[in-house]
Amino acid sequence: MSKTITEPAKNIPVIGEYDIAVLGGGPAGLAAAVAAGRRGFAAVLIERHGFLGGMGTAAGVSNFCGLYANYFGEQVQVVRGVADELLDRIDRLGGLNAPHLCAGKINARAYDIPAYKFAADELVLGAGTKLIFHALAVGVIKGTDDTLDALLLETKSGRVAVRARMFIDASGDGDLAAWAGAPFEKGDGAGNSLYPSTMFRMNGIDPEKAGDAWTKIPGLMREAEERGDFKFPRHGAIVRPQRNPIEWRANITQIHDDNGNAIDGANGESLSEGEIIGRNQVKETFRFLRTVPGFEHSYISEIAPQIGIRETRRIMGDYVLTEDDVLSCVDFEDTIGRNSWPIEAHVQGDVHWHWQDIPNVRGYNQLPYRMMLPVGIDNLFVVGRCASMTHHAQSAARVTGACFVMGEAAGEAATLALNSNNSTRSIDQATLRERLERNGVLL
Repeated sequence: MSKTITEPAKNIPVIGEYDIAVLGGGPAGLAAAVAAGRRGFAAVLIERHGFLGGMGTAAGVSNFCGLYANYFGEQVQVVRGVADELLDRIDRLGGLNAPHLCAGKINARAYDIPAYKFAADELVLGAGTKLIFHALAVGVIKGTDDTLDALLLETKSGRVAVRARMFIDASGDGDLAAWAGAPFEKGDGAGNSLYPSTMFRMNGIDPEKAGDAWTKIPGLMREAEERGDFKFPRHGAIVRPQRNPIEWRANITQIHDDNGNAIDGANGESLSEGEIIGRNQVKETFRFLRTVPGFEHSYISEIAPQIGIRETRRIMGDYVLTEDDVLSCVDFEDTIGRNSWPIEAHVQGDVHWHWQDIPNVRGYNQLPYRMMLPVGIDNLFVVGRCASMTHHAQSAARVTGACFVMGEAAGEAATLALNSNNSTRSIDQATLRERLERNGVLL
């Protein structure tokens, strides 16, 4: 029996023609859609879920990383612009925690997921950008050899197409760029990527009894393993309170296959298996957490709708950001903003942190415009965790702060390219940086 089926040719309805089409509603896509829409261009943001936020909502991360730098020993916010506006909206909805110290060296901020969803909708629609939810991208139609013409989507209404003059791939997996033929890499070159996790939230915690349990839980886990009571998928557990102190989030799982390798988040079968593995790990780790003082009567209020993917494809661009760029706090002439997160390597059974030489350095590197330009395509930007980086650099610049930076820059750059009928590589970068600085971005 044949292993393939031939699909009959059919005409695909075009449901919209836009100046700029953004694929993926995480922080990178959200920032790009806001920046593009505010310039008066017809922009559309396409998202496969029914809400925005990417891994921050769909994977239950509920924590902004990379907004702050350890700047010569002081915690300083270094990512602004659209990011500030989103945080302000979440805060006005009562959904934003004060900054807290992560890994003992750098600030992060927790938020309530519903507040993020509300704020993201308001921000994007307020910019005049159209939203298309529940649309899974499945392919592209190329124009000339070096441009894209349309993006193919599967929706509840069937297969449809969206045409655009300029595209921004914020899919996280580099789907659009890969389908267009852009070169990419996956993982560390030895078949392994950063491990995914299944996040979950618990309610019913006694905050007075729990106290600062986040400092004690890793040690309690080690003791439980030594006694033979539990076996955990990884060390380096992060269990923290949310805006309401009776609710805590848990980042404690590590999803791997039978060989111990990270499951492939860009492979449908592997992704499906990962969901089951992740939920089994949640069940077992929660059984342990109920032994922690203050957690005895807790219950799981939510398992994230999807597993949290840290790395799949990394599209190769005109510049590839490196680990040395991150750790050496490098500057670039074509800077679009800052990344302050260290190397956060999720390796088998653990999380390894590699820091800039803080507090002796400023604690951030600049991100170059060229890392958003996929090789061989002229009307496409790639932003977020799938932008042009090495495996180790990606473990730093994949987090929320850097994604906001890349997205806002790509949205502004796309409008500049359309204004001047130039390709992505021919825009006036001085004008781009002036615009970003007027938006409040720190270059």
